[in-house]
Amino acid sequence: MVSGSRHLIEVDGIRVLVDCGLFQGEKHVRERNWQRFAVAANTIHAVVLTHGHIDHSGWLPRLVREGFSGPIYTSPATSDLLGLLLYDSAKCQEEDARYANRKGYSKHHPALAIYDQHDVDQTLRLVKAVPREEWFQPGVGLRCRFHEAGHMLGSSFIEVEVATQGRTTRLIFSGDIGRYDAPLYNDPLAPPACDYLVCESTYGDRNHPQSHPLDELEAAVGESVARGGMMLVASFAIGRCQQLIYLLRTLMAAGRIPELPVWVDSPMAVAAIGVFEKHAAEHDFAEAKMFGVAAALRAPWVRMVRTADESKAMNTQQGPGIIIASSGMMNGGRILHHLVQRLPDSRTTVLVAGFQAIGTRGRSLIDGAKFLRIHGRDIPVKAAVRRIDALSGHADREEIGRWLAGMPAPKRTFLVHGEPPAARGMADFLRETRGWDVHCAAIGESFNIDG
Repeated sequence: MVSGSRHLIEVDGIRVLVDCGLFQGEKHVRERNWQRFAVAANTIHAVVLTHGHIDHSGWLPRLVREGFSGPIYTSPATSDLLGLLLYDSAKCQEEDARYANRKGYSKHHPALAIYDQHDVDQTLRLVKAVPREEWFQPGVGLRCRFHEAGHMLGSSFIEVEVATQGRTTRLIFSGDIGRYDAPLYNDPLAPPACDYLVCESTYGDRNHPQSHPLDELEAAVGESVARGGMMLVASFAIGRCQQLIYLLRTLMAAGRIPELPVWVDSPMAVAAIGVFEKHAAEHDFAEAKMFGVAAALRAPWVRMVRTADESKAMNTQQGPGIIIASSGMMNGGRILHHLVQRLPDSRTTVLVAGFQAIGTRGRSLIDGAKFLRIHGRDIPVKAAVRRIDALSGHADREEIGRWLAGMPAPKRTFLVHGEPPAARGMADFLRETRGWDVHCAAIGESFNIDG
């Protein structure tokens, strides 16, 4: 599935965890967040983190609560973003638990958060930033280094060398691989040769449409303006939100869409401005060389919404205009309150930009749901739902193939982070075009790759 990314390496008693993600989606998937880790948390020596998205990092505070106290290695930009992401995750969980207890719709009495802000405090004390291309040692007999993955600010794939019994084995963990020629983000770096590859397969059974995100966004905004209502955009607060503002600024500067008010209803997205400025060198501003992300976010038509009261006050705002709020798959956060208010209005447009996992509200909308269950209520869907595939941050099947083009065949490739049809599609592609030995991994599987 496309959440809960966690991979454990064990070498001669040393345990290193690659990513520690939160599970999102259907109820039986989310319930995994309450399960104890597969091994005792205090027996894990280190965590190595590919990037900050919650499906890769969001269970770290729970791991710490269960007893993990080792270092958490990641890239400098991810290190700077991690506090924003994890505090926001904890805050959303605590707020959702309080709301559930107040409204009485939870089956748990009382409803609880998986972790709280104190757990995040303890987690961030363990984070160690390591520049890309620099080797580091998370445990005896292992060394790692990060390489540009092109998925979001700070995202990396991980090269791991394991030395044991006089032999060296090399593994690659892809994390999430970004797209080529994507707005704002650099292309992923070509991976080195390896013995074993652990590769994502989010879009492994299909290719993205051959369209440019600026063209798709222009069309969606134009339609929304014609409808006269608000456009709601559920967006990951880090990465997608900044990319959207950057592209909207580009379209407005070129006169392709009118200057509309854009509300960024995400304190985390606002707080991230400084991080994007600090790491501006990691971005590709080919679409609009005259400004970067921070400048776009400070445009006069961008309104930053910081407090809950300011967010609620937006209920009286009339369109046309654009509201960008988290979370990206509509499983929590402020976007839910806007959906409650505006889904029943036929003038509203809901723009879905990015992957939506099975069981999420975003997936339900693009699958044509007539009602959306939010906070114990069934909200009628009268709004128009539009999707922009060109804004996906994940490489598709052909792009993963391009990323792997120069790599000699690994001894074995393990496909992860994909729904079963996507993983099977990617496996068939690699077998048919490369002749590779490919396995679609399942949760809980273990493999002995010694020798």
